[in-house]
Amino acid sequence: MTAGVLLALTGPEEAELVSLLDAPDTGLRVVRRCADVPEVLAAGLAGLGSLAVLSADLPDLDRPVLRQLAAAGVRTVLVAAPVDTARCRALGATAVVAAEDGAQEWARVVGDLVHSEPAADPVEEEPPPPAPATTGRLVVVWGPRGSPGRTSIAVNLAAELAAHEPTLLVDADTEAPSVTQVLGVLDETAGIAAAARLAGDGRLDAGTMRGVTRRLGERLRLLTGLTRADRWRELPAASLDVVWEQARETAAWVVVDVGAGIDEPVGGLGAPRRHQAALSALAAADVVVVVGAAEPVGMHRLVTALQELSDAQVCAPHASRVVVVNRVRGSAAGANPEQAVVEALARFAGVMDPLLVPDDRAALDRAVLQGATLAEVAHGSRARSAVQELAGRLTGAPERARRGRRVLRRAVR
Repeated sequence: MTAGVLLALTGPEEAELVSLLDAPDTGLRVVRRCADVPEVLAAGLAGLGSLAVLSADLPDLDRPVLRQLAAAGVRTVLVAAPVDTARCRALGATAVVAAEDGAQEWARVVGDLVHSEPAADPVEEEPPPPAPATTGRLVVVWGPRGSPGRTSIAVNLAAELAAHEPTLLVDADTEAPSVTQVLGVLDETAGIAAAARLAGDGRLDAGTMRGVTRRLGERLRLLTGLTRADRWRELPAASLDVVWEQARETAAWVVVDVGAGIDEPVGGLGAPRRHQAALSALAAADVVVVVGAAEPVGMHRLVTALQELSDAQVCAPHASRVVVVNRVRGSAAGANPEQAVVEALARFAGVMDPLLVPDDRAALDRAVLQGATLAEVAHGSRARSAVQELAGRLTGAPERARRGRRVLRRAVR
């Protein structure tokens, strides 16, 4: 069986490589000599070839493109200068060859790839995410639509974690990014988009990751979000997978605020997905904090969201889940709101240990007005105590865990 090869080379060796690959008994045939990356991608998605040989210096050649080719069953060989080899390997290519080795060596590598492994059948799902790093832990704050308070929980949780260990707060909400507004950060740059571009180009490491973040405190840093929701295409999942890896290298805790959507629109193979940032973060998460609002509509949305999250199976098997019910108050949930919330979640969602956050509107308003966290402007706030309990659950602090169990027992009674 003859394997089809796609070529897109910028040097003069392309003609020689074509003659070598098309020689008799090689089992190879050059089916398309492409002028640029879009032509390679179109040919690969159309199933014209099972392997592509590309110059590493082609414009727009990045990690998302190689991920799309891999999803279409196309393996890639990048021809790179010696100084560019490490970056090319970070892009996720099947193989990287040195430019000075010449067409003979390139043809040998291509032949070894084709004859040593059977060509993979095209698949529509993306490759599995990388295994979680053993350094920092990734906490994703997610919840249903309707503004249940995801950003407030994420911001204050990051502040509580940063009181003890280095923490990175990431705004990955592609629908309504608002962390900078909540914290009063006057920054018009999208740090997460810059990090994704560096990752897509194979140039993101712990040092450059720290360079695109903003320092908020002694142990707290911020990776700012998109400035407009219509920029969501700047955050491809292939690049964000690397961003999460490097974020773990820069902090002991990484708290990611994401949008509510996890539904996948109908599209072609490799097409960008509207909620790809949330899906990528959830797939990489060590802990998923699901935030809902303690009111009739909010509780219904929370129960539905928990079921959708379970059915979608977008979280890694090792990820744990914490359900947080925000803005608990008697005016919306009855005379005994804590008991009503606990019983509703136990009955309709099978959740036995939710964390309840009282509605302390005055403290939260003061924090937003001053662009600060609850720990800074309302040290004794009831809402802040609940977020401290959440941080204690994540870190395993025994005194906080005991306090949380007492609160839950009182709510059940």
